[in-house]
Amino acid sequence: MPQDIEPRLLRSFTAVADELHFTRAAARLFVAQQALSRDIRRLEVQLGADLFVRTTRQVTLTPAGERLLPHARRVLAAHDQLTAAFVRTERPLLVDVGAKVGTAYQVLTRTRAAVPDLELIARFHSGLTGAAAEILAGRLDVSFGRVAGLPPAALAGLEHRPVRHEPMTVLLPEDHPLAGRREIPLAALAGETLYAAAGNTATAEWTDLAERLFAGRGIHIAEPFPEIDGEEEFIRVVRRRRWSVLASVEFIELPGMVLRPIVDPVPLSPISMVWRRGLRHPGLDALHRTVSDLATRHHWLHRPPDSWLPAPDARLTGAG
Repeated sequence: MPQDIEPRLLRSFTAVADELHFTRAAARLFVAQQALSRDIRRLEVQLGADLFVRTTRQVTLTPAGERLLPHARRVLAAHDQLTAAFVRTERPLLVDVGAKVGTAYQVLTRTRAAVPDLELIARFHSGLTGAAAEILAGRLDVSFGRVAGLPPAALAGLEHRPVRHEPMTVLLPEDHPLAGRREIPLAALAGETLYAAAGNTATAEWTDLAERLFAGRGIHIAEPFPEIDGEEEFIRVVRRRRWSVLASVEFIELPGMVLRPIVDPVPLSPISMVWRRGLRHPGLDALHRTVSDLATRHHWLHRPPDSWLPAPDARLTGAG
């Protein structure tokens, strides 16, 4: 059995195993692709086995790679916990999750459980556009959302990685004519007006996604409305105005309303993790591991053949 395998080699291996793509794995680790390839080859030599099958079209794990992966994850988790136990002066990581429901909150809670000695402080911004400005100003470290909707100047100062393609839904009053359906074909929303956060500059990326989805389909966005602060106020305003709401599968429950998936096609809301360029923090490393685990386990980045995703999002998230 080989001795003294460096944790760096195992991190390189798990990154490629998660991404099944050397370029994306190298970007995730902030290393050159050639350096990553050398690390993988060095690990293969130490173990005496090929870990990946590489072709011009895809990268797949060999049986040896599949056997190594769970052991590598356990070793890295133990290594990170050891490091965290002796890093008492590390500042807290400020993580924006939007709300206490959804993909970002799942990632945060899983990460906290995995590294209890690290302090990850939750923040609750209403949208990635607003959160990105806070990250660039140094008042926030990490957020989640649709990166393709960010201004290029903001995106230039950020790093990001895809986390999930969330199927989109529509939230309807329970007495709405469409509420009795189990699924809502997109064409059935023609003539409807849906709330999509127009008027809230902090969520401009979401409104832009709605505009792209509704274009040419006869679906309208509700008129601009001031930013709604907090879950309780959102519920009050939506119920009072009897809005139908464009949403995703991860959404708060509203009394008197029903959440229905949109189909034909299935529109996707692309969620990425976003952080300040050059940020180094063990909490960020832990978030990356959680994202990799959840995305792999739950097929979060799978794109169904009957789905809809704007071309800019597909390019930025590698889903094209």
